[in-house]
Amino acid sequence: MPGGRGYTWVVILIQRVRVRWTADARGAPAANARRGLARAMPLPRALPEGEVVLVLHDVLADQAAGYRHRDGVRAGDVALAREAGLWLGRDQASIVVDRLPGSAAFPRPSASARLFTLAPGQVGRYRANFRFTGCGCDPSWYYEEWLVHVGHGAVASFGQPDRDVDHRVHLYGGASRGDRHG
Repeated sequence: MPGGRGYTWVVILIQRVRVRWTADARGAPAANARRGLARAMPLPRALPEGEVVLVLHDVLADQAAGYRHRDGVRAGDVALAREAGLWLGRDQASIVVDRLPGSAAFPRPSASARLFTLAPGQVGRYRANFRFTGCGCDPSWYYEEWLVHVGHGAVASFGQPDRDVDHRVHLYGGASRGDRHG
């Protein structure tokens, strides 16, 4: 586990909101239907208690389910962050958040990338979008937009972040938005 011996992890709260759609929903009317769905969601009232290291609040708004937000909450150690595409490390009292390479067809997966370092009490926000395919034998594509918040310590909600990284790209071609860091 990252962090080494003798280091006690504090509570880390990750909320990943994903919006998923198919190639059939690429046009403007469908884009209007999903506009605003990738937003910070209210946290569940009953978060796990005790000596929890990490809480993952995973939310999906899928076209196939009428874009209704469906969520789940799980608690565990820092290894749970991998399910949200993240790697957590530490730097003294701060946590270091890296993005792991993923299985997206576009943008092409690259090596791990440093997103941000959060001091106790800080919140980071990571935004990205992807194009996926099921396998080489399935020519169908699907798309996801991600909004990921990471709170170092207990947070009541995700408002304005202390760190903001935007890796969204144009998924259908055209000029790139480029990486924007705040």
